[in-house]
Amino acid sequence: MRNEYFFRVAGLLFSVTLPGSWDVETLLPSFRTFRCGAWAKGMRIFRLIVTTQPFVDDGKRTELLGESSNDMGHVRLLRDIDNYRVEIDNGAVENGMVHVMVADSIFDCAMAYLRPEDPSVGTVLSSMIRILYAQAVLEYDGVSVHASCVSQNGRSFLFLGKSGTGKSTHARQWLETIPDCHLLNDDNPVLRIEGGRVMAYGTPWSGKTPCYKNECYPVAGIARLQQAGTNRFTLLEGPEAFAALLPSCSAIRQDAHLQEALYRTLIQMSELVLVGWMECLPNGEAARECAFSIDK
Repeated sequence: MRNEYFFRVAGLLFSVTLPGSWDVETLLPSFRTFRCGAWAKGMRIFRLIVTTQPFVDDGKRTELLGESSNDMGHVRLLRDIDNYRVEIDNGAVENGMVHVMVADSIFDCAMAYLRPEDPSVGTVLSSMIRILYAQAVLEYDGVSVHASCVSQNGRSFLFLGKSGTGKSTHARQWLETIPDCHLLNDDNPVLRIEGGRVMAYGTPWSGKTPCYKNECYPVAGIARLQQAGTNRFTLLEGPEAFAALLPSCSAIRQDAHLQEALYRTLIQMSELVLVGWMECLPNGEAARECAFSIDK
């Protein structure tokens, strides 16, 4: 027996099918406000089916596209002639077994082979959905962004930067300094172009900060942060604005089709939204300077 659950993130519908004995509320608590009924309208952008059966390699020749170690564990991305494969080894499963997700080449159908004995299997599943979603959204004038995002008076502002730059710190300074400011997402908001505007959406993925708001606001400005000994904002335009956005976007770089979709979306976004470079200190004055400069 299996149960299929439907979710809508950034206006886009997808489903996750779980073994009948698994409790979706316990497994994916951050998805609660994004869940909708099976009668939900709209085209489903992907379907993910979860099984507890071990993954069996079909012997096809694979290409390693990348690997990294992060809070998920050790993650490998591979590609064969038909599919993409994500392997996650968080050290919680014995005998060298890993969690595996296999997605087709257009990311509209995927199978996750999860190890139920892993106590953090829900976190692994959430990460797999995020990876899958980040590729699928590119076909819908959207992009998953590594950023902190705040809302204020019906608008949103995003802060980009390398890990450790201080995105969360800068967002917190806005919350403490700028009136009527609220956190929308602290790690992984989604941007979409809708009706000639760029909209920022909250998502079920927010890093270490539990902020899972099913809300959206038009983007008023985006700042790429750099730690410095002063607070100074520099407006970016054209190629410079595009270059400031690109490093923070989630996409498989080796896939030419996905890259083309990402570039097309970012070119439009850099023309629709004010983008700047913010050299900053970790203080309230940095928030005030950024807010004054970016909110034109």
